[in-house]
Amino acid sequence: MEVTTADIDEYVERYREQEPLYPVEQESVESLPRAFRTGEYGRRDAQWVVRWYYRRYLGAFPDDERRDIETRFAGADFETVRDAIALATEATPDEYREALAALADLPGSNLAVASAFLAFTHPEEFIVIGDREWHVVSSLSELADEYPDPPTAEAYSRYLQTSRGLASDLDCDLRELYMAIWRIWKESAER
Repeated sequence: MEVTTADIDEYVERYREQEPLYPVEQESVESLPRAFRTGEYGRRDAQWVVRWYYRRYLGAFPDDERRDIETRFAGADFETVRDAIALATEATPDEYREALAALADLPGSNLAVASAFLAFTHPEEFIVIGDREWHVVSSLSELADEYPDPPTAEAYSRYLQTSRGLASDLDCDLRELYMAIWRIWKESAER
């Protein structure tokens, strides 16, 4: 698949106009990085990231499974959650594996959810991983076709580096790339 910078701009605009979670998601992109960095957030803010990860599928993820995951995360020791998020705030573009592991080890979490925490902690440096995102990035690059289910830290590293390369080539940031990827997948699935 070939896309241009103009295509990315159009997908991002459609994401903003058509994705029902966009307004609250954008508000979180603007507020959570600072809140996580300063420690001025509550349990619900952390739970929101987990909810967002699964609820963005809008019914495509089984509700009973999603509720179980959300309940397990809600029951996690909040100091452990805060410690993991603190590691995420200290993550750098090249040094993030310790944070990824700590976030993935939280009850109700996994590596994919951990990537969402990194993306909401540093939206300009990290991108969320999932099967939909992987398949689109694969179609736009040299990334292996098969989504590693469940993803590993090594797979996330390859995906992240490939996504960063795409963002650079397409003159967009990782947040814009994510929005474009989501719309590319959605529009191809609707055909």
